[in-house]
This record gives sequence, C-alpha cells and structure tokens, in this order.
Amino acid sequence: MRPPTKAAFWLLLAWLLASASVAGAASVEKVRLGHHTDRTRVVLDLSEPVDFKLFTLADPYRVVVDLPEMTWLADASSFKVRAGVVSGLRFGLFRPGNSRLVLDASGPVEVQKAFILPPGNGRGHRFVIDLAPTDRASFVAALRPPPPSGQEAERNGTPVPMNKPHKAKGAPRVIVLDPGHGGVDPGTVALGGRFEKNVVLEYALEIARLLEATNRYKVILTRKEDVFQPLRERVRIAHESAADLFISIHADSIADRNIRGGAVYTLSERGSDAEADALAAKENRSDVIAGIALEHHDEEVVSILIDLAQRETMNYGIRFANALVPQLTRHEVPMRIKPHRYAAFRVLKAPDVPSVLLELGYLTNREDEKFLLSSRARGAVARAIVEAVDKYFAGFES
Repeated sequence: MRPPTKAAFWLLLAWLLASASVAGAASVEKVRLGHHTDRTRVVLDLSEPVDFKLFTLADPYRVVVDLPEMTWLADASSFKVRAGVVSGLRFGLFRPGNSRLVLDASGPVEVQKAFILPPGNGRGHRFVIDLAPTDRASFVAALRPPPPSGQEAERNGTPVPMNKPHKAKGAPRVIVLDPGHGGVDPGTVALGGRFEKNVVLEYALEIARLLEATNRYKVILTRKEDVFQPLRERVRIAHESAADLFISIHADSIADRNIRGGAVYTLSERGSDAEADALAAKENRSDVIAGIALEHHDEEVVSILIDLAQRETMNYGIRFANALVPQLTRHEVPMRIKPHRYAAFRVLKAPDVPSVLLELGYLTNREDEKFLLSSRARGAVARAIVEAVDKYFAGFES
C-alpha cells in the first residue's frame, strides 16, 4: 500500500480539524412540545450537555432560559410550535457567549422542573422544562428575577446621560445605522421564510459601505452580526458616539398583504394614523420579545427628556426625512402614498441625535418581498441614503 501524498495528508488534517470544530460547538438539533393533562413539556434535543439559568417575567408572562452561545439547527418551523400554556417560542443570540430561549405563556405559569437529561432511549442529550398553569398571586410570589448583571442593569435602568462628547472641528460626520431586531428577536418573517433581522442587516452593511466610500462619514452600526440589542442600548450608542444622524432600518409586516411600499418615520408622541401607532407599538415590544424585564419608570424618563431637550432634534429628524423621501423615489424604491409618517418609536428617542426609522417595505407583500430581497433594491436604497445624507449636511454649510 502506497503512503498518502502530502496533498492527501493536508486534506485529511483539514477535515479532522473541521470535524473537531463542528463537534465542539453545542447546538439545538430539535425542539418538541407536548401538552399533558397537568403540564406542558418543552424539550430541546442538544448535541451535548450545557449549563443553563432560568427566570420568569410578568406583564406579559414569559419563561426565559439563558444558555451558552449555541447553534440552532432545528427546523425554522419549530418557532411556530404552540402547545398548552406555551403560546410562542423564540431562540437566538442574546449577547456574545449567551444564547436565550424565550417561552411566551398564555397566563401565569409554574416552572415544575427544568433539567438536562443524559442520552437514553435512542435520544441524545436533552433540556427539559415542565410548565403548569397557576394563578397570578402564586406566579408573583414565585417570580424568579433575571440573574444579576451589571451590564444589563446599566442598559435597562440608567437614563441616557446628557453630556454629549465634544466633536473636533473638521471631524467626519458620524452616522449610526441601526439594523432592527437581531438574535433572539427575529422581527417579521417574510413569505418565503427570511427573517427581517437578517434582511435589514444586509441593507445596513451595504449602506455603511457606500457611506464610508465617500470618505466624508464615519459609520457605526448598533450591531454587525445576528445578536440582540436592547432598544435603550441602541439609543445609548447613538448618544455616546456623538452621532450626527441615526437611521433605524426595518422591513415589517402588515395585516393587509395588498399594501406595499416604504415609509420614513420621525418621532411624535401622536402617530400620523392608527397604522403608525400599531407599528410603533409592535416595534417597541422588542425588549419584551427578547426576555428583558421592563422598567416602568422608563417612559416617564423618556417623556421628560423629550419635553426638555428634543424639540429641536425632532425638527432636524424631519429635515432629514424630507431629504430622504425624494431620493428613495428617484431611485425607484416603491413608497407608500404618504411616505413621511410619525409615530412614538422608542428607538428614535435619543434626545440629542436627529433620528429616523426607514421602513423598507412589507415582507408580507409578495411584490415587496421580491424587490427587497434583491441586490438591486439594496443598491438603490443605499445610494438614495448617501445622496440624502449629502443633501442634509450640505444644508448646514450653505
């Protein structure tokens, strides 16, 4: 038998290294829900045993499981499973090193058991959680708070400071691009199965590339990968980077699938119509979706900041929206009949940064979906934004 050639040796070594890498990455391979007379059981089939931390949240009722960073290999349809007291399920990266499973509950629940099962009966490692209905008083009495985290406390409980950093004369304008959703919060699911979080990240990366190619702008992204970012953290990034402009990017859903077209939203405590209010309410639930405890004083703090500091900032946001809409139309991006709209989006509430939310269109509309998933659309939107940004800042120099 002839010895292997050098080429064959290196191919074999590469295969072994790749196999070891895959084997070392924990993954969720399948998810199963079962409803029994007295309980609902959720089972995650795992590639290996993992540590976990579990806590519960009220208003709305949720059971949250924090796990190491893991790969979700289970079929995408598993996100649609419903059984017993479980009315919804989400899984994704919460922060680097930390994946999160969020179970929506139809009412107050009791966590009866949560444990890792070793391999047996023809199955591998499994994470099992048993839930049973209970009354609200019992749920509140047994409420398990999130594990302490200084970073999370800072993100969720501390008002945004008002000491905006000084910007040197002649420094490039700072643009913060905010791809909506991410990680455990997938956003809208397109008709063909694509997640909004991935679609808008592709747009943000293309927009950043074209903006930076001008050598006039420094671009900061609130996320560069599929990871969750709390709404307050997105606002904080805009403030602490001394941003000159904040653009949040989304591609949403709507009940009437015949409606299509993009829109540009600026902040107002009163929406331009019922549809705008409903959209803002949906987007403002991002932290709820990701399993974050709500701070009840947050809206009061935000309201004070708006009243004291944001009137002029809001006007600059409107000014940029008025520059952006015509450029999107010129680049043949389909837009709504009234493309400039107003709503109370929490992500637009940085008191010192002009902000807009760009709704690219509706992934639940067949025509919009086909357009928005094309490279032609990404290029058109990116060029429109670059030209609108140029026009916006040129207005201050004339």
